[in-house]
Amino acid sequence: MRILVAYFSASGNTAAKARKLAQVTGGDLFEIFPEKPYVPEDLNWRDKKSRTSIECNDPSSRPAIASHVENMDDYDAIFLGFPIWWYSEPPIINTFLEAYDLAGKTIIPFATSAGSSFGKTLDYLKPSAPGAKFLEGKMLRWSSNSALKSWVESLNLDS
Repeated sequence: MRILVAYFSASGNTAAKARKLAQVTGGDLFEIFPEKPYVPEDLNWRDKKSRTSIECNDPSSRPAIASHVENMDDYDAIFLGFPIWWYSEPPIINTFLEAYDLAGKTIIPFATSAGSSFGKTLDYLKPSAPGAKFLEGKMLRWSSNSALKSWVESLNLDS
């Protein structure tokens, strides 16, 4: 099974988890870069006029991505990582999913957050990847390789 670990990280927390997950799974790593990088004032959730506040409050928002996975057809499973913003995935994750035909692929979301839960994020992701099989998402609050390995093994991806 070929595995891709694709992730978006605004502050580095999700990137760290994605790198460890790629080590544990033997998967390829791909960072989802926004065409227009986020600066600290864009991430100010207390400011209703900040870029991320505006994007997260607009269900049709699809921030552009700077690069794409050239060989998406080669992958069977995609671990998809992101921070939780306003109780959901950042809209750039939907941009990523909608850029490919993911029918028949298994998508395993993982997220980071200082305090939010995964909530209904899975419900918001599914329409962006019709025909894909989504496994239940996981908040990654730990950093040990053994904990990641246990979680990955519990997914039974090879069966």
